[in-house]
Parts: sequence; structure tokens; C-alpha cells
Amino acid sequence: MAKKTVAGYRDKSAAKAFTKVIVPVKNPKTGAYTFREEIVPSEKIDDFLKDVKS
Repeated sequence: MAKKTVAGYRDKSAAKAFTKVIVPVKNPKTGAYTFREEIVPSEKIDDFLKDVKS
């Protein structure tokens, strides 16, 4: 029986350099929330959150 290939062979050190950020954004007209999702470099998280808040 053939072995199943596993995703564990990739370089895991590069994957830790990025973070998935999910931010709720309120619509001023309806008051409903939508979620903005992005994958950003770990060093740029603070800059991303500042841009979303303003």
C-alpha cells in the first residue's frame, strides 16, 4: 500500500513569520459587523491594527 504524503515536510520556520489577523469592522449605516481577515507578517501587526482603527 502506498504511503500518503504529509504536509509535515515543509519548512515550518517560515510559517511562523506570518499571523492571521481577524478584526471586526462596524458598518456606520446599518450597525452590523463584518470581519476583515488578512495574513500579515508578525512584525507588521501593530501597523495593520492602527490602519484598521483609523
